[in-house]
Amino acid sequence: MRVLVTRPAHSAARTAQRLRDMGHEPVLLPLRQPLHDSAVAAQALAATSGAIAVTSAEAIRVVSALGEALRPHLARPLFAVGETTAKEAKSLGFQSVSSSSGNGRDLAELVAAQGADGLLYLAGIPRAETFEAGLREHGIRFSVTECYLMQPVAPHPAEIEAIFSGPGPGAILFYSRQTADDFFHVVELRSALSERGEIRLLCLSEAVAQAVPEPLKKSVAIAPMPDEKSLLSLL
Repeated sequence: MRVLVTRPAHSAARTAQRLRDMGHEPVLLPLRQPLHDSAVAAQALAATSGAIAVTSAEAIRVVSALGEALRPHLARPLFAVGETTAKEAKSLGFQSVSSSSGNGRDLAELVAAQGADGLLYLAGIPRAETFEAGLREHGIRFSVTECYLMQPVAPHPAEIEAIFSGPGPGAILFYSRQTADDFFHVVELRSALSERGEIRLLCLSEAVAQAVPEPLKKSVAIAPMPDEKSLLSLL
């Protein structure tokens, strides 16, 4: 089956290989691309000494550009959303990595359970603020450093036509509310889906599925757990 992946290119490449291993044909349509600011991340790390938190692997990619300047911070505790992000942090050399299996609110619960305080949150723009809200509820002191921007990428109409011509994709993977919103704001993409009602819309979570327009809700399936393994199990 042809499967359309809407993730940014770096993450999409990994997903594409997993789909090939499952016998599917991945089709990539990145709707966002990252703009990193490693300098502001370096300044924030130098100005703090406590635990670090990340809710996306993109933040790990930002600090990976720091080279030797990152070495003094690798012993700091790091909290991450998701096992994939945790693995990237460990591969970069972070020595004490804890991860939540759910969303930002689950990560806040983990931070509170481990008694971390004075946290540095390396964040992106835009983002859901569930992690920050959870930290406030638990009375945890933290600072936020926005070190990457996810810029929209407008697909060309010819690219969209090529994707949906012929057999077209049998399923579309949506990993974030952000990219789902981007997708359904493109008139040509919405039109292509309306003409092909058999395409399944596979969403990582209920929050992501909320971005799907009401007429297309019947085609939605939601992963039992908010991770890629669960999402791909829907195929």
